[in-house]
Amino acid sequence: MTRILVLPGDGIGPEITAATLAVLRAAVGDSIAFVQQDIGEASLAASGSTLPQAVLDAIPAADGVILGPVSHYTYPAGQPNPSAALRTGFQLYANIRPCRSREGLSILRKPMDLVIVRENTEGFYSDRSMYAGPGEFMPDPDSAFSIRKITAAASRRVARAACELAASRSGRLTAVHKANVLKLTDGLFLREVRAVAADFPTVTLDEVIVDAAAALLVRDPARFDVIVTTNMFGDILSDEASELSGSLGLGGAINAGDDICVAQAQHGSAPDIAGQGVANPTSLILSAAMLLDWMSRRSGDAALADAARRIEGAIDRVLDDPATRTRDVGGPLGTEAFAAAVIGAL
Repeated sequence: MTRILVLPGDGIGPEITAATLAVLRAAVGDSIAFVQQDIGEASLAASGSTLPQAVLDAIPAADGVILGPVSHYTYPAGQPNPSAALRTGFQLYANIRPCRSREGLSILRKPMDLVIVRENTEGFYSDRSMYAGPGEFMPDPDSAFSIRKITAAASRRVARAACELAASRSGRLTAVHKANVLKLTDGLFLREVRAVAADFPTVTLDEVIVDAAAALLVRDPARFDVIVTTNMFGDILSDEASELSGSLGLGGAINAGDDICVAQAQHGSAPDIAGQGVANPTSLILSAAMLLDWMSRRSGDAALADAARRIEGAIDRVLDDPATRTRDVGGPLGTEAFAAAVIGAL
């Protein structure tokens, strides 16, 4: 039987994970077994680790993983950030984030329908740039340094993922960079993207500096279809695009490698509203739908892709009606009621 490992996480994680599982069970019935294990604050209290070895051992054996948001910034020193650890440890090199504007929710004057493919395992983020030791350091009390890591291998594989996605859509791919300043690191990234794109005759590549890309997302979002970029630029631009399209809470995301895929909401753990039953589960539900689609392409099981499309369609119908939106986007519903509305729309 197909198995999905479920890691609810911290803050609102358990609430939106429960809502997501309710929708998934309504969509796929008993065809998938959901196996839950604790990470983060729950596993820290139970076993002394925010990412137990038993969880790491279970991931390769699962057909997919659902990861709730984590409050890693509150963990004691030395405890791992499960999100970063999974991305680097299992080489989940492509963070794929669709952003589509929604009527009545987007602040854009022109429609947006794009996908950002973000390199996930290196870059400016100091927690994933070194084999050993920290990527940030202070040689004296008044100086701080951070190392940016860009490799040809990581750039090639994320470029290939982006080219494959672009070829399945409009054929338009944009590489976003800052090579006018970061001449070596972004120069290397662009070199590899160009080389990979040359292998895709139906893909047209253009290149945009990150400053201009941020502005164009507001002024002319139709300028983009698939964007490929490095880790930090992709993190910032995808959050911007999601917020412009309606809300950060409305966009799905997966972290995909060659053999493992993790569905993860775009937003954080929101501890300020945890336990109140008001969190919007849309992002994690859509992320789980993306996971089903990834699993379908990997296994050839068309029923999984059909379930993914039905979930996405149900979300669209529920969000189209202001009366069935959650409170953060102007509606009256809480977490469980929203999930029930999505199930009804299936």
